[in-house]
Amino acid sequence: MRQNIASGAPWESIVGYSRAVRVGNVVEVAGTTAQDGDSVAGTTAYVQTKRVLEKIAEALAAAGAALTDVVRTRIYTTDITQWEEIGRAHGEFFAQIRPAATMVEVRALIDDRLLVEIEATAIIS
Repeated sequence: MRQNIASGAPWESIVGYSRAVRVGNVVEVAGTTAQDGDSVAGTTAYVQTKRVLEKIAEALAAAGAALTDVVRTRIYTTDITQWEEIGRAHGEFFAQIRPAATMVEVRALIDDRLLVEIEATAIIS
């Protein structure tokens, strides 16, 4: 069984991707940013990370999963010096769940206003 979850973003069909994909009990959430339409939620890494994780939670719910099912996150930031703010927001969502996590600095994201992009993997038990 394969379930594709769309976010409604116009570029999903152009690029050929889904916000999330569930196959069996595994859910993969694509790289998610704080961009909502033409606007970006917040100008700080902390605020953007919180919005990203809210969007990931919504995608997981659409796939029949929850944040408690997350086993791995991958965090990409354009400014690694902001790791504490990103980590603080991540911890607010995952302090009790404690998925395996990676955070790396990248040169750029698709929009200069974006500071953080996060992927997640969940396994529904």
